[in-house]
Amino acid sequence: MRGIASSAPGSLLGILGQTRAADKQPSPETIARRTRQRRQMLDMIGLSYVIDAAILLIYAYAGTTTYTIAGAYGACGLLSVALFIALSETSVTDRFRDHYFVTQQSSISLAIMLVFIYLAPEVGFLFLCSIFLVFTFAALRSTPRQTIIGWTTAAVGLTILFLLTDKPIAMPHETSLERLATMLVFILVLGRGMIVGLFSSSLHESLYRRGLELKEAYKRIEELAELDELTGSLNRRSIMHSLDEEINRARHSNIPCAIALIDLDWFKRINDQFGHPVGDEALRAFAITVFANIRSIDKFGRYGGEEFLLILPETSDSAALRIVDRLRKIVASLDWTAISQNMAVTMSAGLATLRPDDTADSILARADRLLYQAKDLGRNQVVST
Repeated sequence: MRGIASSAPGSLLGILGQTRAADKQPSPETIARRTRQRRQMLDMIGLSYVIDAAILLIYAYAGTTTYTIAGAYGACGLLSVALFIALSETSVTDRFRDHYFVTQQSSISLAIMLVFIYLAPEVGFLFLCSIFLVFTFAALRSTPRQTIIGWTTAAVGLTILFLLTDKPIAMPHETSLERLATMLVFILVLGRGMIVGLFSSSLHESLYRRGLELKEAYKRIEELAELDELTGSLNRRSIMHSLDEEINRARHSNIPCAIALIDLDWFKRINDQFGHPVGDEALRAFAITVFANIRSIDKFGRYGGEEFLLILPETSDSAALRIVDRLRKIVASLDWTAISQNMAVTMSAGLATLRPDDTADSILARADRLLYQAKDLGRNQVVST
């Protein structure tokens, strides 16, 4: 806990910046990450068009279709990919909520497939398989609304093609070369589908890791919200909450509880003589010293300014006096000149033990009165009831 308070984590700020980027202008790191992911997906789509064009060339060589169809299909597919790569690399797509342009990409790809099924029905099954791949790619980033739009568009297009035209959509398998090409269509569609699955798994793993990072970040935020930024001790709200909890626990379990209100002696003089930065270092050094010399069940927090509250659960008045007076001696014996020459720091404390009718306010008021007695008696001492 003290480590968290002593160093405001840069990684935490980075994670929060990435979270805010979803609602505000994306950070350069976010834009770079998105561009890299889009490039990977567009490269896969471009490769898919090249593979289909190569198979069409085999069909053209077998005389099933024409070389013009193969070339035109490859050109149309790669030009559409080039368009989206240009939009991605210039960060145009980052201006939109759907920076992948899922609907636009799937719509253009679907249009290309449907047009070429109409133009080359003799190899139409290849384009039908490619429509399957188009929506497999789109499913990686589709929202429910985009999925419905894509499915509806595809359903309308295929309905028109099958019911309103008489094109004989074929799966060539008459010759050995056609059977080879058809086999390649199925094998490579399966392969690309598996690659998309692996890519999807990679995205899910990335999202899972980012989810863990965010969870850790929020946990650290909650911890930081409970701590005093300067000293790493509990802040006033948290230490008062701990006091209420310990009072309730002591009453419930019928166990003793003591508190010490601690004040650094002549702290205003330290600030005036050595400066506020030195005073801050003194507060930090004091807090570290206390943390190093209290039990794990004890609670320590900054009550205000140079005043601190130490809660000692399951501790009788005599044991509490020994603990706090030992702290006083340790603080007085520290080499404070390591922070600034000729500087010495001592502490005074008012120690109160919980009574049956005590509230947080009443025990604090009693500890405060005892603290002032310690100051009146010359400081650098502990006064208890």
